[in-house]
Amino acid sequence: MAMSTVGGGGINMLKRVKPYVAMVLLQFGFSCSSIIANATLKRGMNHFVLVVFRNAVAAVVISPFALWFERKRRPKLTPIIFLKIVGLAIMEPVIDQNFYYMGNKLTSASFTSSFYNILPAVTFIMALILRMENLNLRRRHGQAKLIGTVVTVAGAVLMIIYKGPIVNSVWTKGGDHQNAQGVEVGHGGGTNLLYGTFMLLISTMGWSSFLILQKKTLESYPVELSLSVWICSMGVVLNTIIALAMERGRAQPWIIGFDLRLLSAVYTGTICSGVAYYVQGMVMKERGPVFVTAFNPFSMIFTSAMGSTILAEEISLGRILGAITIMIGVYSLLWGKSNDHLTSAINYNETSKGETDQLPISASEGTRSDLAPSSSCQL
Repeated sequence: MAMSTVGGGGINMLKRVKPYVAMVLLQFGFSCSSIIANATLKRGMNHFVLVVFRNAVAAVVISPFALWFERKRRPKLTPIIFLKIVGLAIMEPVIDQNFYYMGNKLTSASFTSSFYNILPAVTFIMALILRMENLNLRRRHGQAKLIGTVVTVAGAVLMIIYKGPIVNSVWTKGGDHQNAQGVEVGHGGGTNLLYGTFMLLISTMGWSSFLILQKKTLESYPVELSLSVWICSMGVVLNTIIALAMERGRAQPWIIGFDLRLLSAVYTGTICSGVAYYVQGMVMKERGPVFVTAFNPFSMIFTSAMGSTILAEEISLGRILGAITIMIGVYSLLWGKSNDHLTSAINYNETSKGETDQLPISASEGTRSDLAPSSSCQL
C-alpha cells in the first residue's frame, strides 16, 4: 500500500511538472530558431520564401503522426471549424511569422527574444478583454497579474528608449561589430530599431491572437496534431500567394541548396511550427494561453547567450535593465496565474466525490468561487 501511494504521488508530481518542462524545452527550441533565422536572413534569404518552406516542412513532418494517432478520434471538419483554421493561419503563419522575421532582420536575435517577453502581457490583456481571464484586485494573485503586466510593458519601453553603454562579455570584447549587428552598433540603428520594434509588436499581437483562438478551436476540434497540419497547410497556401505577389514571379529567391537556408527551413518548420503548435495546444488545454507565453524569458536567456557566442552580438546596459524589468513583471504575472490554476484544482477537488487528497488545501486561502475553473486535461 505504501509503495502504491509513493508511486501514485510520483505520477501526480510528473503530471504537474510536465507542462513546465515542456515549455522550457520549447523555449530553448525557439532560441535556436532565432539564431539560425537571424543568420539566414542577414545572408540574404527572402523571409516570405522562408515562411513558405517552414510551414511546408511542418505539414509534411506532422501529417503521418496526425493520420495515425488521431485517426479514430478526429471530429468532422465543419465550416465553422475551417474558418477558425483560416483565421489561425492568418494570425500565425502569415502575420506573426512574416513580421517576426522582418523585425528580427532589422534588429538582432537577442533584441528580438528580449522584446518578445512582452508576449505574456499582451496575451493577458487580450484574454482579459475577451473575458478568458479574470482579474480580482481584492486578491493578491489578481494584484500580481496587474502589476506584472504593467511592469512588463515598462521594461519593453525601457529597452526601446534607453540603450546605454555596451556590456562586453568574454566573447564580444574586442570583436568586430559593424553593420552586421545593425541596431546594436549604432550605424543607422535608430531607424532600424524603430521599424523593427514596430514589426515585432505586430508579430506579438498576431501570436497572442493565435494562442487565444487556438484554445477556442481546440474546444470544438480537440485533435492537436491534425489542427497543426491544417494550420501549416493553410499557411503554405496563403504565404505562397503573398510570396509570389511580392517577388513578382522571380525564381531566384525560391532556389535553396544544402546550406543554412535549408537548415533554417527544416528546423523552424519541425520545431517552431509542427512541434510547437502541438505542445502549446496540449499545455493550453490545462493552463491557458497566458501560462504558455509566460515562459518567454527563458528564450531570451538562451538566445542572448548563443547570440553573443555564435553571432558576436553586443548587449547594451539598457537591454539588460529592460530585460530584467520584463522578467520581474512576467514572473509576477506567472505567480498570479499559478494561483489561479491551484485555486481551480482545489475547487474541483472540493466539489468532487470525496477526492480531496490530490492537492493540499490551505486554510488561509479561503473561498475562490470568483475565479473561472481551468480545464482538467493533462499534458
